[in-house]
Amino acid sequence: MSGRTHAAPAAANGYARPRAWLWTQMLLDSSSWVVALLLSLFLRYEMDFGLVHVSGMVTVCLVAIAAQLTIGGLFALYRGRYSFGSFDEAKALLLVTVTVTLLVQIVLLFVGVTLRVPRSIGLIAFPFALLFMAAARYLKRMYVESKSKPSEHAPHAVIYGAGFLANTLIAQMLQDKQSPYLPVALVDDDPAKKHLRINSVPVSGNISTLRQVVRRNGASVVIIAMADVDPALVERINAELEGLDVRILTAPPLKDLFGNTQGSSLDLRDVSLEDIVGQRAVDINVEGIARYVTGKRVLITGAGGSIGSELCRQIDHFAPSELIMLDRDESAVQATQLSITGRGLLDGPDTVLADIRDPEAMHEVFATRKPQVVFHAAALKHVSLLEQYPDEAWKTNVLGTRNVLRASAEVDVEVFVNISTDKAANPTTVLGHSKRMAEKMTAWMGHHASGRYNSVRFGNVFGSRGSMLPLFTEQIRRGGPVTVTHPEATRYFMTIPEACQLVIQAGAIGDPGEVLILDMGQPVRIYDIAQHLIRMSGRHDVEIEITGLRPGEKIHEDLIGEGERGTHRGHPQISHTLSPQLDPEHLDRREWKARGGMPPSRELPLIVPPPEADADADEARGGAA
Repeated sequence: MSGRTHAAPAAANGYARPRAWLWTQMLLDSSSWVVALLLSLFLRYEMDFGLVHVSGMVTVCLVAIAAQLTIGGLFALYRGRYSFGSFDEAKALLLVTVTVTLLVQIVLLFVGVTLRVPRSIGLIAFPFALLFMAAARYLKRMYVESKSKPSEHAPHAVIYGAGFLANTLIAQMLQDKQSPYLPVALVDDDPAKKHLRINSVPVSGNISTLRQVVRRNGASVVIIAMADVDPALVERINAELEGLDVRILTAPPLKDLFGNTQGSSLDLRDVSLEDIVGQRAVDINVEGIARYVTGKRVLITGAGGSIGSELCRQIDHFAPSELIMLDRDESAVQATQLSITGRGLLDGPDTVLADIRDPEAMHEVFATRKPQVVFHAAALKHVSLLEQYPDEAWKTNVLGTRNVLRASAEVDVEVFVNISTDKAANPTTVLGHSKRMAEKMTAWMGHHASGRYNSVRFGNVFGSRGSMLPLFTEQIRRGGPVTVTHPEATRYFMTIPEACQLVIQAGAIGDPGEVLILDMGQPVRIYDIAQHLIRMSGRHDVEIEITGLRPGEKIHEDLIGEGERGTHRGHPQISHTLSPQLDPEHLDRREWKARGGMPPSRELPLIVPPPEADADADEARGGAA
């Protein structure tokens, strides 16, 4: 129903009740009492119509009608307070009917003989009146729902899971004419729900018969309506639907479902790779984190990046005295500010536009803002591109890190966390060598500066900018092929929030100069990831093309390098190891060249700065092309 200006207030479930409906309801309730009283009188007289006293019966009917409308009005039964056919309306209707019955009985006890009407008909009429009024409401609800449900031509959906979330989801789908899907069947593995129906949608089988249920109902969508879905279950559903042109979606958590204020009844999303690989629960020592972050001035480099922005959002929850977001990409840092404050004006002290390659800028920012905790997330990270342009890796990942380390030491930063990568363990690429040098400089600073300086090493993260997942998704959207370097290549994966939680935790437990390695779980085969994404997209014509390993690329990544030994202490998901040290003041690219950081075609002049050279001259020599 449309909510025109003359309509009664909208009911809780979204129906608007025009006054015509309310007048109709009053008429139906009055008629229900008349029919119920007449029926009770005929039953009382054993269908002998000659014993009925018409005038007395009319009086009793008028009393019942007046009482129903009056008491119903007091209970707001005719003011649009209750949803059609809801439990709340049923409860109110029962109370009103009992009260009306009592009033009719009182009248009959005193004047029933005079009216020549049996004094028992009020009690006999009670269940009939209640039944007729409830039936009218139920029929009205069925009518309204039939008008609001999506068309039979809408894509049919099978719901996996017949719990509370499915109940809420189906109700929303059936009450929204614009719903993109029409629920036609439920699937659940609980034998007790074998004959269950939710809003007339039946449980038609379990996961073993999912394929048959989908085919029988002509469904093009399977919606997983379960909280905290087990990755093994998602994989099983994928396997059951192999070869079918069926899209798999997951329902949002209840908190998001109930918090939807955008007017859309559904907020379904495609099954993601995180659902299949699984997200591990992270054990966070809140007190330890709060001790070194809360009330402190915290600076984050690369605040506009995937890791940096999530670090900003998470650290903001620990109430630092200042959160300083530094990046050279103004649009990226604006997006981070917007996600935290709801304002993207870039006019406050929380955003700093600067490049870590600029030593003077780093010195000025740190001297002015005097951060106490620093998370260094700014870096170049694309393997293939840095293989072509290794000088850029040197300038950003090596010299840029040195600039940040120098500036941190000058203001006596208390905690410094360098965000590293698994490619720094046994490095074979320009990226890996540059990040390895950053780890060594951080380790040196940890033994020569006043604060705690350490690095945190982890692998790939889901959804980061430039990662393989957005690349695969776009290739699938274009119809393929999906390019995979090697059929047996594996990588470690974790979600961005998960990685950032452990990074923050690592900052609380790391000793000076250590490299902390996050538990990434089991490595995942990239070829399997490509297969999963193609299957989830429903585009089974997309092919996978094996392109071969790129220069320096490994089939399997390492988290712990040769000569390193990871030990656990303080946190089960973080291991500790020691890193060789490299004095940031004596960079000369010798290790860069010796370790393969610079291909022969791009070797730069080897310059060893004299010890007496000042910082500016050292920087100029170190960064010369």
